[in-house]
Amino acid sequence: MSDPFSSAVQASAFDLFARIRKCTVLVVDDLESMRKITVNYLREFGITHILEAANGAEALRLLESHPVTVVLSDWNMPVMNGLEFLLSVRSSPKLYGLPFMMITAETERDLVLQAAQAGVSDLLVKPFSYSSFAERLTRMLNWHPRFSGPIDPVKAMAGLNSKVSGVAQGLDDVEATLPPIEKPVERATILVVDDTPDNLQLLAGLFEDEYRVKLANNGEKALQICQSDTPPDLLLLDIMMPGMDGFEVAKALRSHPASENIPIIFVTAMTDSAARTRGMELGAIDFVTKPIDPEGLRIRIKNFIRYIDLRRQLQADYDCMLITEQLKDDVERITRHDMKAPLAGVLGLIQGVIESGTLSGSMLEQLQMAEEASLRTLSMINLSAELYKIETGRFVLESKPVALVKILKRISAIARKTFAIKGLAIEVDTASGISDSALDSLGDEMFCYSLFENLLKNACEAAPDDSRVEISVLGDNPRCVTILNKGVVPAQIRDRFFDKFVTVGKQGGSGLGTYSARLLVEAQNGSIAMETSDETETTTVKVTLPCA
Repeated sequence: MSDPFSSAVQASAFDLFARIRKCTVLVVDDLESMRKITVNYLREFGITHILEAANGAEALRLLESHPVTVVLSDWNMPVMNGLEFLLSVRSSPKLYGLPFMMITAETERDLVLQAAQAGVSDLLVKPFSYSSFAERLTRMLNWHPRFSGPIDPVKAMAGLNSKVSGVAQGLDDVEATLPPIEKPVERATILVVDDTPDNLQLLAGLFEDEYRVKLANNGEKALQICQSDTPPDLLLLDIMMPGMDGFEVAKALRSHPASENIPIIFVTAMTDSAARTRGMELGAIDFVTKPIDPEGLRIRIKNFIRYIDLRRQLQADYDCMLITEQLKDDVERITRHDMKAPLAGVLGLIQGVIESGTLSGSMLEQLQMAEEASLRTLSMINLSAELYKIETGRFVLESKPVALVKILKRISAIARKTFAIKGLAIEVDTASGISDSALDSLGDEMFCYSLFENLLKNACEAAPDDSRVEISVLGDNPRCVTILNKGVVPAQIRDRFFDKFVTVGKQGGSGLGTYSARLLVEAQNGSIAMETSDETETTTVKVTLPCA
């Protein structure tokens, strides 16, 4: 009887092999040697369809004419760098879901965070081994995009340089609370190359308690180990050896893309300055003369291995940043789909009962309180979950007809109760002779609830007691809504009324109300403006939205 688990594993392996044979990989790097390393690894992995480009602009031209399965891109390149290339891919309606792995030596955390927020699929730190490369390439072949459509590159670049308030901003703190990625403690590997058995035994004995030690008694064997799938992290290399000497080994290592980045420490009996100079020219990081000082050499090696461990930790940090970005998207998706849709359904049921006229007295009042709480919760969800996507250019609008007048009448009724103590007259005026349904806009219903609830709340707070707040809906195309109240906007913030964190004289104000309203309007392809008059002592906010 066959083992179902083994059969499943075999099926998965066959499926991966089939995808490998069919896929086409685009390698983008301005250094030919790095492209050669990547191409060699791809061929070893089994991929034969490979395209190459020297920068992002050249890569985009290739993507226009060639179907590509995975993109592997360097970061620092002329003409168009890796981040610019990534944003171009993610903003394309055709390419936005393409798996994109950045292969980089970049160490600036803010830049790496920008790549993570822009939707990079994975990050691989240079230098890398074949095993780590193969692991991540396999992941790329199973990668699925975290977003439902192309991003706006202009908004994305602006959004990547700013933090978002609400939940999106709070989620930045999640990264600090995440436990470190647990990986098995992997000891660094040192390759000792010397033709004298006593020297090999001595050096092996010095380091085998702390590191994995490999031995080679000639240059040819050393090259074979260094250019394998599991190269050493550090090479202790003798110079005077029969056959291929240490200098020839170093030169061969530096000329091969798979081994050119392996750090070399020469351990030799040669003491003349010419030998030291030649060793350094071949890229050695240190030059130790025999007879060695065991304790001194151990300290040197320990210090350098610490640097290697930091590079490994850098990869783990990048992985953690990507996980954090994925967590943000997961939370947003849960908020939007698992909370927002049912809450909108509850709100619709509440409003249906209220409008039926079957309830009165305290029951009606309690139901209206439930409606107000639902509206405010929906507004909080929009402000926290959607603003982050809008700011980073990743929001995709699904336009539907919106009953604009119905929304304005509902939020006006709620505002009358909320601000009853101020004695405000809050009225909704519509174009005469036009039915409410003929004044529908095109956009997102929950966005309209949030933005108009916010704007009306601001108007009521600014209006003096016993004054009038007028909401007008015009039959123009595009649809136009104005909110007018007594009171003027302070002169120092008029030019920045819709900017982020702009507030004055409002206790507890965050300065996000009008800013979020602007984003929600623009996300629906509309516009918003404010006019304030010292002469009439009034302020008018005008919102235009597409007609249904």
